[in-house]
Amino acid sequence: MASTENITLELKAMNQRFSALAKAAPQTMVAYRSLMMEASKPGLLPAKLKELVAVAIAVHQGCGDCILFHVANAAGHGASREELAEVLAVSIEMGGGPSTVYAGRALEAFDALAGKA
Repeated sequence: MASTENITLELKAMNQRFSALAKAAPQTMVAYRSLMMEASKPGLLPAKLKELVAVAIAVHQGCGDCILFHVANAAGHGASREELAEVLAVSIEMGGGPSTVYAGRALEAFDALAGKA
């Protein structure tokens, strides 16, 4: 089971990799960060919902770092465990067995960030 400390360390390591890539390919990463900011800002859909959608896609794609990043953002925008569970159910519907594995990781990360681990 993931602890808050482990999840925090994983997020820190992910951010360090992102920073290293930004130094190696600054123009690309500035453009990507701009895309991320534009896509995730509140509009007709609230930022919380956009982050939950991103979690579902990350689960379906099996991207561990993406799951951590977007679970943390969703939690930061006030997503509840119940809302996350509903989104994970849709991701499992669309992704089958592999998505169940990553959905479990997403829920574990959420619980660790919420101090329930």
